[in-house]
Amino acid sequence: MRALAFLICSALVSLSANGQESYPSKPIRVLVGYAAGGGNDIIVRVMAPELSKGLGQPIVVENKPGAQSIIAADAVAKSAPDGYTIFMGPSGPMTINPATYSKLPYDPQRDFAPISLIAEFPLFVTVNAQLPIHSVKELIAYAKAHPDKANYASSAGVFQITSELFKQKTGTQFTMIPYKGSNQSVQAVVSGQVMMTIVDPPPATPAIKAGTLRALAVTSAKRHPAWPDIPTMTEAGIPDMEVPVWTAFFFPANTPPEIVARVQKEVARVVHTPEVKERFAAMGIEPVGSTSAELAAVVARDLAKYKAVAKAANIHND
Repeated sequence: MRALAFLICSALVSLSANGQESYPSKPIRVLVGYAAGGGNDIIVRVMAPELSKGLGQPIVVENKPGAQSIIAADAVAKSAPDGYTIFMGPSGPMTINPATYSKLPYDPQRDFAPISLIAEFPLFVTVNAQLPIHSVKELIAYAKAHPDKANYASSAGVFQITSELFKQKTGTQFTMIPYKGSNQSVQAVVSGQVMMTIVDPPPATPAIKAGTLRALAVTSAKRHPAWPDIPTMTEAGIPDMEVPVWTAFFFPANTPPEIVARVQKEVARVVHTPEVKERFAAMGIEPVGSTSAELAAVVARDLAKYKAVAKAANIHND
């Protein structure tokens, strides 16, 4: 009997090992909770070819916009933990939604297996380049002088919470105009439909370079090397408005550790390949490529931080 039990256990271990070795054996889906053309969509599509090469399977990017990325996050949380569904999880749905919504269908720490931080980047405070606004101080003055025109475009919790923090610190009364993606927010400002948007670099960069969108400040602690002429919020006269953001990959909880480790290793490699680094740099994005444990620590840290910010700004999305 002992010999039979030993043989059965050995066979099960062998099958499990073979299953892990064969991963991945089919295309891997990456769900993005925002519309095509937004920052996270651009980032994952830049990575996809090299990631596909390393894993030996196609990377299928699926946009599932709506409800501040809650729909996409919930879909991944409820997916089979087999390594074939990944959430493109930026700081918004993973650390800001839990701070601003009293109820969510997912828990960022309980329902996901962290894979790796992909990149970090500041946000831009931007306006239409045709407006007579060339600094944050001029933006504040213009908004107070034209309260009927004072509005901002927002497509995610991170943009809303940063914009509301801006209002709180400047005494302005901007009205939020919601959009499905940051690309649409940028286009709304460029077309003159909306005065301002605080947005991530990828969708804003082409318009800034084209001269149709003007960046007044960045929300990082230091000026970004890719944008040395854009002041920080502190330099622009608004202290305590550092809001660096990040994006990362997450599997559903209970995904086998071997699969998590395999994908983590590839992500860390891909973000530091010359082509991906070059394209990230052009958008003002700093590649990271963290361990799973490091990503888990960042989520825990920012959950605490944004809950405090949301409480102070009295932000509730119920």
